[in-house]
Amino acid sequence: MPNLVVDIGNTRTKVAVFEQNKIVMSFPTNELTVNDITSIKNEYPEIESAIFSTVRSNADVLHPMLKANFKKVVELNQNTQLPIEICYETTSTLGKDRIAAAVGANYFYPNCDLLVIDAGTAITYDFVNYNNQYTGGFITPGLNMRFKALHQFTDKLPLLKASAPQNHQGRNTTESIIGGIQMGLEGEIGRIITHFQSKSDEMLIILTGGDTKYFEKLLKNYNFVSLEIILPGLNTILEFIKTKKVKKTIADNGI
Repeated sequence: MPNLVVDIGNTRTKVAVFEQNKIVMSFPTNELTVNDITSIKNEYPEIESAIFSTVRSNADVLHPMLKANFKKVVELNQNTQLPIEICYETTSTLGKDRIAAAVGANYFYPNCDLLVIDAGTAITYDFVNYNNQYTGGFITPGLNMRFKALHQFTDKLPLLKASAPQNHQGRNTTESIIGGIQMGLEGEIGRIITHFQSKSDEMLIILTGGDTKYFEKLLKNYNFVSLEIILPGLNTILEFIKTKKVKKTIADNGI
C-alpha cells in the first residue's frame, strides 16, 4: 500500500507518495492545504497511512487534517518507534529533521558509520554508527543565515548572497564577506569531519539539504554521497511502525 509522507522544514514543505519504498510522486509547497490532500486522495485513493514531520508549531492543525483523510497518521516526535536506536541525552529537543535524516541514511547504508550533513537553513552534522545507533552531532548556522547575520547585526555591512566557491583575496568588502564565510565554512566542515573520522575507521559522508549543490564543491576532497534522505527516512519509520503493529497483532492472535 502506498504511503503519504510530509516533511515541513523551516523554509519549505516537501510532500511525497511512496510505493514499495520508492517515490512515485512528490512536490514542494510553501504550505500543505486541504486542496493538496484532496488532490492526492483523488490520484491515490488507496493510500491509508501517512506520516509527517514538522519543525514548526503547526502540528495541531496538520494532524487533524491528515486524520480526516487517512486511517493511520503518525506524527514524528520523541515517542515515535524508530528502526534505529537514539543515544541522545535530550530526545525531547532533538530535531525531527535530524531523526528522519539519520533513519534515511541508515536505510540506504545500514551497519555503517555515517556522517550526515544536512545543509539547509541550519547546518546539522549527525553521526550514525555501524550498530545503527544515532549518537548525536552538531548544529551551526546555514549558508544564507551567515550572510543575513553579518548584515542584520552590523550597521554598514551589505546583505550578500553566496556565489560559487573561489579564492577570494578580501580586497574589498564584498570579497571579504564572501571569502570569509566561504573559507570559514570550509574550515568548519573539515574540522568536524576530522573529529568524527577520529572515532571511525571507515566513515561515509552523506550530504543532503537545500544547499547541497554549493556544499558538493566544498566536499570535493572527501568521500561523500549526495542523497535525498529525509523523505525516505520518514517512509522507513512509517513502514517500521506498520510492521511492528502487524507482528503484534499476529502474536496476540497466537498465530
